[in-house]
Amino acid sequence: MILASRDHVFVIDDEEDTLNLVRLVLERKRFRVTTARTWNEIIDCARANYVADEPFNVIVLDLMMPERSGFDVLLALQTMIFPLPPVIVLSAITDFRKQIKAKELGATRYLTKPTTPEKLVQIIKEVLLEAEI
Repeated sequence: MILASRDHVFVIDDEEDTLNLVRLVLERKRFRVTTARTWNEIIDCARANYVADEPFNVIVLDLMMPERSGFDVLLALQTMIFPLPPVIVLSAITDFRKQIKAKELGATRYLTKPTTPEKLVQIIKEVLLEAEI
């Protein structure tokens, strides 16, 4: 069975195990998935996405990144990807002030780790529906 089009999710996390798990979960739900672990990979994926004209429909972003914080990544993505799709922060940080900061910087949702695959997929589907309205 060939799908004509699938929602494209850009997952950014420095933990390879997390990326592999999220990719597996999302691909089983028929999402196209692009992943990045480092600042250079993020830049390369954003550029390739622009050149290929295959927009991301949603971004899943970790806040605790080694080279730049997730907040810095979020701000940079706003200048690299236009229009910026909904951003779901997926982070182990539970500090309410960080959640507010993420929202102020443009994140659509904030989901704390650990979470279930079902919850992540549910949130992605919700933000995709909200983006269509």
